[in-house]
Amino acid sequence: MSEKPRVSSELSRELSLFHITMMGLGMMIGAGVFLGIGFSIHKAGPGGVMLTFTLNGLLALFTAMSYAELSSAVPRAGGAYNFARMGFGRGTSFLAGWMEWFASTVAGSMYALTFSLYTLRYLQQLGLLTWIGGESLIATKAAALLIALLFLYINYRGASETGKVGAFITLGQTTFLLIIGLLGIVVTIKDPSRLQNFSPFLPHGWSSLLVTMGFTYVAFEGFEVIAQAGDEAMDPRRNLPKAMLYSVFIVTLTYVVVCFATVVAVKAGSPGIEGAPWEWIGQFKERGFAEAVARFMPFANLLLTLAVIFASTSALNATVYSATRASYALGRDRMLPGLLAKISQKRKTPVMALSSTGVLLIVVALFLPTMDVASSASIMFLYLFFLVNICVIKIRVNMGDELTYGFIMPFFPLFPILAIICQAVLAVWLVHMSLIAWIIAPIWVLSGIAIFHLYSKSHAVATEDEILVLEEETEAPPKGDEYRIMVSVANPDNALGLVRNTYRLCEARNGQVELLHVVRVPDQVPLHDADKYMMDGKAGIVEIMLYLASSFPVSTTIRYCRNVARGIVSAVREKRIDMLIMGWHGGKGTRAFRLGSTVDPIIERSPCHVVIMKDCGNRTFRRVLVPLAGGPNGRFALEVATILADHQEGEIVAFTVETGRKPFDIESFVKDFRGRHAYPDQTIRIKSVSSRDIISSILDEAKGYDLLVLGATREPLLYQVTHDTIPEIVAQRCDTPLLVVKASGGFRSWIKRWF
Repeated sequence: MSEKPRVSSELSRELSLFHITMMGLGMMIGAGVFLGIGFSIHKAGPGGVMLTFTLNGLLALFTAMSYAELSSAVPRAGGAYNFARMGFGRGTSFLAGWMEWFASTVAGSMYALTFSLYTLRYLQQLGLLTWIGGESLIATKAAALLIALLFLYINYRGASETGKVGAFITLGQTTFLLIIGLLGIVVTIKDPSRLQNFSPFLPHGWSSLLVTMGFTYVAFEGFEVIAQAGDEAMDPRRNLPKAMLYSVFIVTLTYVVVCFATVVAVKAGSPGIEGAPWEWIGQFKERGFAEAVARFMPFANLLLTLAVIFASTSALNATVYSATRASYALGRDRMLPGLLAKISQKRKTPVMALSSTGVLLIVVALFLPTMDVASSASIMFLYLFFLVNICVIKIRVNMGDELTYGFIMPFFPLFPILAIICQAVLAVWLVHMSLIAWIIAPIWVLSGIAIFHLYSKSHAVATEDEILVLEEETEAPPKGDEYRIMVSVANPDNALGLVRNTYRLCEARNGQVELLHVVRVPDQVPLHDADKYMMDGKAGIVEIMLYLASSFPVSTTIRYCRNVARGIVSAVREKRIDMLIMGWHGGKGTRAFRLGSTVDPIIERSPCHVVIMKDCGNRTFRRVLVPLAGGPNGRFALEVATILADHQEGEIVAFTVETGRKPFDIESFVKDFRGRHAYPDQTIRIKSVSSRDIISSILDEAKGYDLLVLGATREPLLYQVTHDTIPEIVAQRCDTPLLVVKASGGFRSWIKRWF
């Protein structure tokens, strides 16, 4: 009986570059800008408000580039949740998605209440709804409930409806703000004396900017919602990065011109204005923007009310969309019940994720102190940005050679590092904004940790970027003080010869051996079904294990993943391996990989000793050549040679080529080595030749030896793409059996192991 074909539902791709750009703008241009301008003028002065929004825009651009790079490589709904899963695994990714869901939903409730409050007050100013009362909490909550239900329904209608409505609203709010900014410029052209309002530029000094930047940074949160559109955007690898960068640039420009208009709106010496105009504006603090604009614009109350209505509803629309896609991603990967991933067949929208988001949004809007919870959302947004900036560095280093990027940020990793430092400072500053927020945020995080361990950890399915581990262990795991040696077996047919050459290394280190077999799963095979298609590798590794188990303590691990190098390095890190041994077929590399796309990343990224064997077989090594030039791996190369060389008749030759440039005292090097290592007394002979061609000299000398041991270069892969490295070129051209070794790099390896 044939297996029924799988039928899966997916989101429809209907969002253009224009739609997703407007979506990001809609979430950024919220109520924060209207409250933040007056406060910034009060704290930092007229020039300070300009610098506050300019510098915050620059900081937002740094993080937007991280989002743009990762979204172009992983264009799927989930945003920071997906990035954290690739960078740090399931636990961290669950917390990222859990907090992004909470932060976006609570922000949506705040925008619903903002819309309700301003709309009701304006209607009362017109003489309508006077029977309600200006301070009616019930009326405010009821209006917030109605607007929330409206935008939940709009999101239910589908991505196309969400994008169209959001684009219309965002165009409206952006237009209103630009009109204010342009009117400010026109007024200044007609009356240049208003530029005197910027004197003094920074009356309270540069330190005041830290306060105003922390308060107003929430006005730049929103570009991250674009990452949630990965499953619904047209040409996502191209359009997602563009939309993020365009939206940050447009919103920064808009904010700056509005700040300029606010400062020049008040003319010095006008009736009711005493002292400097910026001081008069600043005394109103959060209401300073409205009071200033009302001084030079007709119908100011109407225009401002419409601007706030447009801003709050567009932000509400974007936050509902973002929160829904975050919860959908958690359900899709079974981090939360799969019901959240249910998609309406008619509308092609995640209906259950939208419903759960709607319930949370309405509960917060109706029953909780929203402003304090919104501060918690700000803390979580800063944490997400902090995490994404770390992820972009780790993913570029660990997976950059296996991802297809539509956008790569310049000057990597400068911008993510700058963003990490600044966001950490701003997050700490939020302690002074709301103590309740620093109580609510940990409670939400701790509840997420509990849910992950009680439910998500056992229910989550493997994604395309993970490594599926199948383990068959015959011995107890090594104790903390035992030396761990891992042998990576690529071809089970050649494994016995590779393993036999590790015996002396194991004996010298008194180590325990672990065999690792990594199977690369083709893209067309689902990762969680890989074991059904890849039984040959498992059978071969188990056969070797049984052969060796009688003489050596051996355990085995089989891993299925998309990239072999990443699978091996992850196993080394997880099992705290001290030495990795693997074979190399000796084929020619490429421009990007000298020894191959598997060996090069392993040498670069493994946080342990690495020994790469080529054509060694089951041989006795009587004459061993070790080229030395003072490199960091030379000592380890000489150490490995003393272990593998025949202890009765073996001879080791420490070889150096004198080029006439930088002298190398090989005699002192060998003498120091003998003093540090107590090995059997094999003969270590020193040989030196003069030549300008180091590679040819080593290859010529190696012809009369049984084994050549080379220390690998310590230059990064990026350097090797554009520069020839001697060890790798010699390894490619040499016909003598050889080893390429890399020593554990102390603190550098500790960083690689943990980060």
